[in-house]
Amino acid sequence: MSNFDTAMNFFDACETGKGWNACKEFCSDGATFSAQADALGEITTVEAYSEWMKGFLVPVPNGKYEIKSFAEDNARGNVTAVAIFHGTHSVDAGNGAPTGKTIAADYVYVMDFTDGKISHMNKIWNDLHSLKQLGWA
Repeated sequence: MSNFDTAMNFFDACETGKGWNACKEFCSDGATFSAQADALGEITTVEAYSEWMKGFLVPVPNGKYEIKSFAEDNARGNVTAVAIFHGTHSVDAGNGAPTGKTIAADYVYVMDFTDGKISHMNKIWNDLHSLKQLGWA
């Protein structure tokens, strides 16, 4: 499988909340994660991030992604996904009554590859803007 196809399969599994069990086949053991977003500040592995996404979709069960760009950079060994996450806070998952507010959040994944698997992922996302949209901040 190409890096592009691996990244696409991982992206879909992660963004649809399937969690680590569905994402791990596309990642190296111990794949690392980074983001300059306070909501993700404690997350340092792709495993933990994929579980975070699974949890995020509990209060936002209709969450879905809209891909704007998906590109491979062979010279640097990475695949970049640019997308918009859409959804509505409609379920109380212990974070308060549903606000009924919607989110349309721009974000980017940069997935670095080693030996055909994701070894590191960086998420670029304005978490505060997203949390405000949902009425959580």
